Formats: sequence, C-alpha cells, structure tokens
Amino acid sequence: MSGPRTRPGGTALLIVISLIAIVVVALIVSGIHLSNPYLRKKVVEMLGAKFHADVELKGFHVYLFPGARIEGSGLVLRHQGRTDVPPLISIGEFSAAAGITGLLWKPWRIQQVKLKGLVIQIPPPAERRKQDWSKEQDMRILIHEIVSDDAELRLLPKSVDKDPHVFAIHRLVMHSVGLDRPASFTAQLTNAIPPGEIESSGSFGPWSPDDPGQTPLSARYTFDKADLGVFKGIGGILSSEGTFGGVLEKIEVEGKTSTPDFKVTIGGHPVDLETTFSATVDGTNGDTLLHPVTAHLLNTVIVAQGGVVKSPDNKGRLIALDVTVDQGRLEDLMRLAVKADKPPMTGAIKFHTKFDLPPAKGVDIADRLNLNGKFDVAQGQFTSPEVTEKIEALSRKGQGRPEDEDAGSSISELKGNFVLDNGVISFRGLTFSVPGAEVALNGKYALEKEGLDFHGKLRMKAKLSQTMTGAKSFLLKAFDPFFRKNGQTELPIKVTGTRDHPSFGLDLRYKGREKGE
Repeated sequence: MSGPRTRPGGTALLIVISLIAIVVVALIVSGIHLSNPYLRKKVVEMLGAKFHADVELKGFHVYLFPGARIEGSGLVLRHQGRTDVPPLISIGEFSAAAGITGLLWKPWRIQQVKLKGLVIQIPPPAERRKQDWSKEQDMRILIHEIVSDDAELRLLPKSVDKDPHVFAIHRLVMHSVGLDRPASFTAQLTNAIPPGEIESSGSFGPWSPDDPGQTPLSARYTFDKADLGVFKGIGGILSSEGTFGGVLEKIEVEGKTSTPDFKVTIGGHPVDLETTFSATVDGTNGDTLLHPVTAHLLNTVIVAQGGVVKSPDNKGRLIALDVTVDQGRLEDLMRLAVKADKPPMTGAIKFHTKFDLPPAKGVDIADRLNLNGKFDVAQGQFTSPEVTEKIEALSRKGQGRPEDEDAGSSISELKGNFVLDNGVISFRGLTFSVPGAEVALNGKYALEKEGLDFHGKLRMKAKLSQTMTGAKSFLLKAFDPFFRKNGQTELPIKVTGTRDHPSFGLDLRYKGREKGE
C-alpha cells in the first residue's frame, strides 16, 4: 500500500525553508559569538572615554535571543588610570536588557540596567588630575531605568589616615540616564546613627569626568523614625524633611526636624523640640558646618552655629557650637535638666555658651558635654511657697523692715558665668538679688546627685541690727560696725546639701579673697 505522493515543488519548498532556518540559526549563533568581544570592546571604550578612566571588566556575556541582554561582573573604573587611590567606580554584578531595534541607531536605547554592589569613591580635589580627553569615543547611550541595590557613595578625605564619609544606599532607581544629561532618581537608605529610614528623590548629573566631585545633584528628602536613644543621655524619635543640592564634594542642606518626645535622661521629662537648619556638608572630609540651627523648645528659641567635625584623635566626630538664647524661659530649660515635676524657678533668661561634645562611645552625654558661658535671669520666681516665703523674708530684712508684710518681694534677678565639665557645673560670679539684698557666690552643682557646694557673701542695705526686732535688734547693734562695708552689711555665707534639701548658714571659714566677691 503506497503512501500519499509529495509534489516536487512542495519538497523543494520544504528544503528551502529548512535551509533558511539553518542559516538563521547559524547567523544568530555566530552573531552571539562575535558580539561578545565586539561589544565588550565598545563598552570598555565608552566607559573609559566618558569617565576618563582605565576600565577592568572580568565577566561579560551577550545574549541576542529572544532580546538583547548583557550580563557582567567585576567592573572597575580607575580614574585617569591611577592605582595609588581607590577605584572611582566598582560594580560587583550588572545586567542590561534592550530590544534589538534599540541598538540599531544612536543613541543606543537600553530598557533597564541592574546593578549590585555599586561603589563610587570621590577623591579630594588635591588628588584629581586634569587630562586631555578631546579624542574620547562618541558612543551615545540612553538608559530608561537603572536599578541599584546595596550601593555606596564614598567621599575620600585629604588625609589617608582618616575614614571616608560614606553614604550607604540600599535601593536606588534612576530614569532617563545618559552621561551627558541629568537623571532623575529615587533612593531609600537606612541611616546608621541615629537609626532611621531616609527616602530621597531628585536629579543627579550630568557626570563631571574631569572632576567627579563637581558632579551636580539636587533633591528632597524625608527622614523618619530616627531613634535618638542610641546617644546615651538623650532620647526621642526624630523626623526630618528638607532639600539638599550642590555638587558631590560640597552639599548644601536645608530642612527642619521634629522630636515631640525629646528628653535628657538626667531630667527625664519629654518635651516638644522643633528645629530648622541650614548646613554645608564638606565632601572632602565629611565635616558638617551649621549656619545656623534654630530650635524651638516650648516657649524658648535657641540659635546655634558651628559644626560637626572630626575629633583631633580621629576617633569620632566632635560637635562644636556657639549657642545663644536671647528670649527664653528658664522653666523650659529646667524641665530638661531637673527631675522634679515642677521646675524650681521660672523667669526670662538670656545666655550664651560654647558647646563642645566630644565623641565617647557608651558615655552619657551629660558626662562628656562641655559648656562655657554666661546667663542672666530676669523676673525670676521660685515655684515653692516655702522658698518664696524665705526669699520675701530676706528682702524685708535686707530693707530693714523685717515685720512689714508689704515690704518684701520674691521677684529675683540671677546671673553669672558657668562651666560644665564631667557632669558638674562650676559657677563664678554668681549673683542672686532681691529688693534690699544680694547674694554673691562661687561654687559647684553636681547634675546627677544634685549636690550643692557654694560659698560667698550676703550683702544687705540694712544694718545687721535692723534685720531683727526687739531684744535681738538691740544686742546686734554692737556688731553693726564689724559687718558694714561700703555702706552695706556683708555676711559670709554658704549653701550646701542638695537641691531638694539645701542648707544655708554663716560661713565662718570664708576668707572672701577671691576677685569679684
């Protein structure tokens, strides 16, 4: 039994189709084989020309079916061929996908590039060298999207013994990327200290091949859920938003922060702290210059200028500021530093101080903070009725009217110079005055134990005998000449004990020889 007959024309058609298929497959296979060295060479030439660098490339593979795809690893770009500094750019793994038609015309159009382990290291200006790249290869390329995971931007310091300033970016997406144009981007990263999530979006580029540190950028950011508790001695959850821009080696930042539960551990009372700031981040050394920071703490405005800079021993960063309060409330500041629910004193305060906070891991901020300044409290009043009564009694006696209930006043003036070091405040030229009397003291106050150790003088307008009535007044008249000086009564006094249980008394061992007492 014979099978169906095949026409000669049909057989020839099948043979032709088979031959065409074989030829196409052969062309595709040979094209894949030939494209690897050709495209590898072109990629190396393009990157070298655009970034002014010597290029190292370990793995490189090209696939043309079903669409053009490139995969590679171990990409390293050394700026101007230098091996004495870290490479400008290194990438652990990369891949690129494009339609075949996207590679037929210039610029090449790449659909997506994926990067893993991208590290960009910007050398300081002194380490950059100019070079004539007028013969750079003209290989234009446009990438629709770049997705980078686990990227780092490192700004290298001038001194080799110092650590680079590192920006760790765990997710970066860029759009419409070309080496001759700016590209839009979004980025997410986790800040290390204080820990918190940062999201940013803006524009980056175009790349500056002669001087990478001059590559421009502009963006907005949000910083959420930053736990200040990592800094021993303070607490609160900070959020911030703002803008930054400029060039990689010098970034200008403006923004604001909000910490609704800010507290100093030694006081323990949370307060609402809001700040606005303007700063410059020096990419050559990582220093941050503040100009200025304005903080709103309840009803007090604090203005600070200075910087966050490398410490002399290169073991961290030192915060060095000039802090000024022109219109503040004493009770707002005391709420941070005093454990009691009610601040012991209220009043309008002005002060200026040098603020130095050296780095020291695991050490409470109160124990390493250094202050050196002066203050002036006007219209001060004590919140304790018992203390208020004693101050009024002092005022009446100082005026020589001990039994006149209408004479005394508890409204006080307080001013002096202070130095805070190792958790102890030392006061010099501390004066406390009410109508009729003034107290001048030098001494110390321990923040943690709230201990008092002050010595000085009590000066009164009235004679000593006028501070008493009856027989006591008569007996004291004999002593009036011994305690009168420059038309005032002067008594040596001391204040010891603790803030909650102070002890006042005559200081019979006081010599009063120190200047200003």
